Amino acid sequence: MSKVVTGRSCQLVRTLDGTAIVTPELGPSELVMMAAVARRHYLRGQSKVEIASALGISRFKVARLLDLARESGLVRIEIAPVGRIDADLAGRLQERYGLAHCAVVVTDGTPETRAEVGAVAGRLLGEIVMDDDVLGLPWARSIADMLATMTRLPPVPIVQLSGALVIPGETSSPVDLVSRAARLAGGESHLFYAPMLLDDAHSARALRRQPTVADALRQVHRVTKAVVGIGAWTEGSSTIYRVIGDADRRAVAAAGVIGEAAGVCFDRGGNPVPTILDDRLVTVRADQLRAIPEVIGIASGATKAPAVRASILAGLVNSVVVDTEIAIVMADG
Repeated sequence: MSKVVTGRSCQLVRTLDGTAIVTPELGPSELVMMAAVARRHYLRGQSKVEIASALGISRFKVARLLDLARESGLVRIEIAPVGRIDADLAGRLQERYGLAHCAVVVTDGTPETRAEVGAVAGRLLGEIVMDDDVLGLPWARSIADMLATMTRLPPVPIVQLSGALVIPGETSSPVDLVSRAARLAGGESHLFYAPMLLDDAHSARALRRQPTVADALRQVHRVTKAVVGIGAWTEGSSTIYRVIGDADRRAVAAAGVIGEAAGVCFDRGGNPVPTILDDRLVTVRADQLRAIPEVIGIASGATKAPAVRASILAGLVNSVVVDTEIAIVMADG
């Protein structure tokens, strides 16, 4: 399509992101000149002044031709994944959701995806934890994956944020995770031996009064960085969902819950939801999690995308490490 604007023939060009722009319709000679300028600048690294001198044109014309080269699609600038990290997609998510940090792991949906996401989370944690931080860790399989690949942490205190869940085939516990993190850091640790979910509220209250449990939970206010696994309220996507009975699952779902992080349940709009499980849990509370300056949420698998988004809206996490399946859904949704 072409039309005349201010006396010169122009063309309507639709860019890669769908934006429609009007650019001058160049003749064959100018197109060749534009290609030559673009080749020298982008492929050879020549400056605008150097190109102007070599081609006998002004540097202002060089700048105009470079702009037109990008606008017309002659030159396409792409940010490609480096290794297993899609930095462009991560940057889009970080900007859209106002995240402190974001990493998107390029995955192909294989069983190794969770371990790959955990490994990248470990690299991010090792990069951002400073000597004056206090690190909080609940139990989650994704956190076990993360710590399995880590080799060092600064000498920071480690605080256990939840009790343990007994999962068939799972041998790690929050005590194991906190102890490993403490060995990596060489610092103090606040841990306790307790289940995360008990059969009744009375037992949970009694357990929370135990000295080691009470001491660890009193340390939560000191935590400056934490890592949590994000689960969707469906079979296979939440460890809590897996260990409770059908009646409890239905009751929690009926309350509007779509996901949980460290046992804190939330709905699709990002609102923490009180449930029948709350009084039976030994874990960090929603208000405590929200008060931690940075909480990294880890998740993999497209079915968890709504839960990841809702956990961000709820203010429970403000950094994420996810796979491309989740990131694409969140970027488009």
